[in-house]
Amino acid sequence: MANSGIYWIDVIFNFCVRLLYDVASILGITYEEINVWLFCIIWPIFTLYMGFEMIRLRIRVIRLNGQANSVK
Repeated sequence: MANSGIYWIDVIFNFCVRLLYDVASILGITYEEINVWLFCIIWPIFTLYMGFEMIRLRIRVIRLNGQANSVK
């Protein structure tokens, strides 16, 4: 499978590919389908969610710090 020439990268890559093949067979889909689900659908949605969550929490911290300063 992997042939980067860097042993540890090849081992991790081969493990992940085998894992995706195994999960795909358990779910009854192909390796290509699980790749599309993971890297074109789930990962971008998760990334957007985490971005919005970071913004929400940053706004919350700013508001809490503003309230703490007004109490003093």
